[in-house]
Amino acid sequence: MTTTPATLIVVDDDPEIRELLADYLGRHGYRALVAEDAEALHRLLARETPDLLIVDIMLPGDDGFTICREVRRTSEVPIIMLTASADETDRILGLELGADDYLGKPFNPRELLARIKAVLRRTRTSTSDPEHARLVAFGHWRLDRVTRELIDSEGERSPLSGADFQLLQAFLEHPEQVLSRDGLYELSRGRPAPPLDRSIDVHVCRLRQRLGEDAQHSQLIRTVRGAGYVLATRVDVLQ
Repeated sequence: MTTTPATLIVVDDDPEIRELLADYLGRHGYRALVAEDAEALHRLLARETPDLLIVDIMLPGDDGFTICREVRRTSEVPIIMLTASADETDRILGLELGADDYLGKPFNPRELLARIKAVLRRTRTSTSDPEHARLVAFGHWRLDRVTRELIDSEGERSPLSGADFQLLQAFLEHPEQVLSRDGLYELSRGRPAPPLDRSIDVHVCRLRQRLGEDAQHSQLIRTVRGAGYVLATRVDVLQ
């Protein structure tokens, strides 16, 4: 049986980086396309349906943040952002806009390859694993694990970004259990948390907002001081 290779689009204004990554990813079994800026990316997206985007933050014209924001309006394709800045603010902003992961420049291509595999594995497993029911209920919400949509009490659906979906999955698979920040990071990202990383706090805050709550009055995802977070409700399998 022949497996169709995953299509990746690399968006970077440095031609050497584009060429290096396209060649490297191609040699590891991926179909790698490249774009030098937002306009080139949009032309590709008009005719391609990629499995994952790799987007540099610093681009001429529309930067990576703008690209991430615009893509998230119409698509939940996984996004890995590349940043040359050591400032954690850039990384947090990317995650808030819906990026699934980030990687600092300069980086080892093997590290990027590992991130790509982890993101694709999480995305594909969470939507196709027969051991996971399609619909689960928690509080006043339901989650459709196939379409990655939240469903409210009125039946209105709203899509989740890849990072939000994976974090909610971690909570739903461990209801009423206190999960540490490092534990949540590993469950939702598929790898150990880097030292002093606080991105999980950003993700929890954003997920609470999606659930109509805030940190001071959250009834679903509660903070356990000095320990982490807990999904403080039962989870019921619907189908």
